[in-house]
Amino acid sequence: MTRTLVIAAHPDMAHSRVNALWAQAVRDSGTIKLRDLYASYPDGQIDGAAERALLDAHDRIILQFPLTWYSCPPLLSHWQIAILKRGWAYGPGGRALRLKTFGIAFSTGSNGRDFQADGRYGRTLQEVTVPFELLAKHTGMHYLPPFTLTGVRELDDDVIAASAQDYIHHLGHAEPLIHASGKDDERARTVYPEDVPTG
Repeated sequence: MTRTLVIAAHPDMAHSRVNALWAQAVRDSGTIKLRDLYASYPDGQIDGAAERALLDAHDRIILQFPLTWYSCPPLLSHWQIAILKRGWAYGPGGRALRLKTFGIAFSTGSNGRDFQADGRYGRTLQEVTVPFELLAKHTGMHYLPPFTLTGVRELDDDVIAASAQDYIHHLGHAEPLIHASGKDDERARTVYPEDVPTG
């Protein structure tokens, strides 16, 4: 049985129309684990050991968030830096996430029309979210097609409610867009001296 973990990150979940409903649908499913980052870490101090244990215990990992300045909210960005450590998630000995399945689910205030080659931003949502695809590639995970809801300012409650049901179906049934090979990248064997900066 696939064990699915949703890591939700919304800076103001109490006033969210979409992410709060998605999170509640996850809770109500009874089969999917929800981790609300802002509720778990109001001081922003992330417990790395606890988060890595959660990731270890699940096969399918979804990051859920509102698109914020064409990326994720700051606490989720901080989570990535704090948790996805060299030697654990990648690099020599970093095999903890290899061949797990990874995906993102996000909402946008902007309409989907804005995210087209000839739209307001001149970039598609696939282009905007390439860093998450690369995260999956770098850590050896399969990558799911993103689950998105755009133009949320224009949507009525019935449409948003329907999206929550679609989301639960996506979590259980979406197939990877990109399959990881399971092979080690030769560069992952590189050993860096402890006293030499790698950045």
